[in-house]
Formats: sequence, C-alpha cells, structure tokens
Amino acid sequence: MSSGQQLDEPKEQGPMSTVDFHFDPMCPFAYQTSIWIRDVRSQLGITVDWRFFSLEEINREEGKKHPWERDWSYGWSLMRIGALLRRTDMSLLDRWYAAIGHELHDLGGKPHDPGVARRLLGDIGVGGSVLDAALADPTTHDEIRVDHQRVVDAGGFGVPTLFMGGQYLFGPVLVDPPTGPDALKLWGVVTGMAELPHVYELQRPKSPADADLIAQSLRP
Repeated sequence: MSSGQQLDEPKEQGPMSTVDFHFDPMCPFAYQTSIWIRDVRSQLGITVDWRFFSLEEINREEGKKHPWERDWSYGWSLMRIGALLRRTDMSLLDRWYAAIGHELHDLGGKPHDPGVARRLLGDIGVGGSVLDAALADPTTHDEIRVDHQRVVDAGGFGVPTLFMGGQYLFGPVLVDPPTGPDALKLWGVVTGMAELPHVYELQRPKSPADADLIAQSLRP
C-alpha cells in the first residue's frame, strides 16, 4: 500500500450492527433520537429497521376508541402508510419517517392532515394514492399492532425503543441530537449498556433549567 492510500474506516460488526427502532411519528423525542441514529448509521454502516409503536393506543382511556377503530387517527394512520411502504422497501419507510418528522417537529406542519400527507408522499417520490391503498388495506392495522405488542410484551411503554443484540432499551431521550464524534460516544454508551443485560437504568435528573431547555428545543 502506498503512502497516499488510506484504509477505510471499519464498519460496525456483530450483534449490535442492526437496530430495530420503534417510533410513533407524533413523538418529538423519538424524532430527535432518529436524527442521532441516522448519523450513527452514516458513520458506521449499521442497519436501522424502523418499527412502530402507538402512543395513542398505550395512552388510550378506557371506553375510548382504539386508533384502528377510527377512519383517520393521526400517528396511527401515518404508520399505516409506513407499513405499506415498508412492504416494498425499508428505505421507503425510512424516507417517509424523515419527511413526516421534519414536517411536524422541525417546521410545525401537520403531516397528520391527509392533504399534507399526500403532498409528503409526493415529496419522497411515491404517489398520494399510497395513502388510499394503506387505508383500504386492513392488514396495515395488523402490522402496527404486531410491532406495538412487541414493545408492550418486553415491558415497554413509550418511544424511542430500541431492540439490539437481543436486548431492549428505552431511549436515549434527546433534545439536541449529537452528531459526528459525539454521536459515536453516545452509541458507545447505548451499546455498552445493551451488552450488560443486568444494568437496568441510567438516568440524568432534570433541573428546572433542563425543563425549560426541553420545552424550547422541542418547539418547532
């Protein structure tokens, strides 16, 4: 090898090289964490498989309709569209989540409005008819329920939820997602915790100043 040649950076290998990332598109914390995991993916070449979880369902009050019992149900319906896209290619769901997350959490838009959802489908290169097809296919409900129940069965209650290396983790909860070297530092913390199955909790208490920061950071 000549002095001018450089070795490629090693890609992430082993059981932590694939992450199942459960999200609800309406959750700002999950979206912030998705920005971080995308940065890690770009650096290490890990695989991120997007999975669903419904905050509408987990927080449903007794006597209220389940989200699948409504004609249109905000995050649930957006995930039904995502489920149909995922059947074709995970990369389509990847682009869909990025588009609706940016519209809602960065721009303050309303991807959960059917008209806006149709526009965003066009923006990612698929037709708005995908929305109609997803809502007409009852099996899209089933796919979300399966993903959602996986988290519930593991003892989960919210998002972001990660499954990696045979372990389940809630978080990391972020409001200013690290990028570059700092993203990899956090990746080391997360994978390190996943490799130690009897480490159950690591939490940073929030001060009043932290609460103010979170409120400001998550305001589109």
